[in-house]
Amino acid sequence: MKPVFQVLTSAAALSAAIAVSCAAFAQEPPAGGAPPSAEAMRQHWAEHRREHAEARAHALHAILNIRPDQEGAFQALMAAMKPPEGAGAMRPGQGGMEALTTPQRLDRMAARMAEHQAAFARRADAVRHFYAALSPEQQRAFDALHGMMGRGHHSHGDAGGQFGHHGEG
Repeated sequence: MKPVFQVLTSAAALSAAIAVSCAAFAQEPPAGGAPPSAEAMRQHWAEHRREHAEARAHALHAILNIRPDQEGAFQALMAAMKPPEGAGAMRPGQGGMEALTTPQRLDRMAARMAEHQAAFARRADAVRHFYAALSPEQQRAFDALHGMMGRGHHSHGDAGGQFGHHGEG
């Protein structure tokens, strides 16, 4: 029972750290300044997502007490959880979707869904490989974390959701 308590305590600490960083991030911009450009906002949010993902990776590493012999599997998991470069660049209303016919839009949406399914399959395989490298105690901790890491936070509901791969689709 002690490992589950440690997981819960660690998850609470992680949640508190995320809440503090979000509160600091949400502060009002300085008065009198010009609003940031769309590109500056994209860069700002990309940096925020990167820092957030790094913090979650460090927390996961610490909570699971990853051993040196598990480091390769952990790094492979983290690499699989990263969104591809340029992910999230096209949103509805962008990229000329409004100029397409309905069948063309449907074809583009079907292609995007296929990309998402392929990304899910890659992430699920990475999670399975990583999970197999964990001890039974670490597996129980990882199982307990799965339900907590996505709560109150945007989660895609797939194998990578708990690691926050924002920016995709």
